[in-house]
Amino acid sequence: MPSAQDPFYVVKEDIQDSIDRLQSNFHQWENTSDSGEYLNLSKEVLAACGSIEWQVDELDKAISVASRDPSWYGIDEVEIENRRRWTNNARTQVRTVKKTVEAGKGSNTATHASINGMHRELMRLPDSHQSTSKSNQYSAGDNDDFIESESDRQMLLIKKQDEELDELSLSVQRIGGVGLTIHEELLGQEKILDELGNEMDSTSNRLDFVQKRVAMVMKKTSAKGQIMMICGLLALFIFLFILVFFT
Repeated sequence: MPSAQDPFYVVKEDIQDSIDRLQSNFHQWENTSDSGEYLNLSKEVLAACGSIEWQVDELDKAISVASRDPSWYGIDEVEIENRRRWTNNARTQVRTVKKTVEAGKGSNTATHASINGMHRELMRLPDSHQSTSKSNQYSAGDNDDFIESESDRQMLLIKKQDEELDELSLSVQRIGGVGLTIHEELLGQEKILDELGNEMDSTSNRLDFVQKRVAMVMKKTSAKGQIMMICGLLALFIFLFILVFFT
């Protein structure tokens, strides 16, 4: 089983939180009747879709690297397939929201603007049972309240966008850290392989030298001496084999 500290699950949790926030904003976008809020939510949802799609693509690249040698990362092919299935589902959710917002953005903007404009016009109509001066005072007061509420709402939206940008920055840093960790692990593995190759070359050179010396000695010795020499070399070979492969 993969560890809970696996970088994949850390990034997956961040992406899932972003998708949850995206779904929440998307529901607000569907239910809002204010044209200004509708436009702001449309921009916010589309920006979030682009950010999440980028994060999912980066996570897919990390999965592709791990799929080359799953055992090195302590996982198997089933886990690789589950991870790819999750990224595909996440990408499908985001693209569905994105297409819906892009399709409804143009057509619904005019409708929301028209309804909101009629609402503001009705707010400005004077009461036929009141004096003209009094209705003007009420109209001015309503306009001031509306401007103040719009200003507060814009400030809240700006603050929310700043918070989401900060969260996006943290997510990008985490993904960068995952990529750096994978890079360092690959470099470490390459270094180990190089050292092993050097040791094998050194051992091969030693064996070649010994074989040449043995051949020279065997030419100068009798049959009995050759047999003793072969036994001695066999013992030496076994010793070197144990020394190289078990240390």
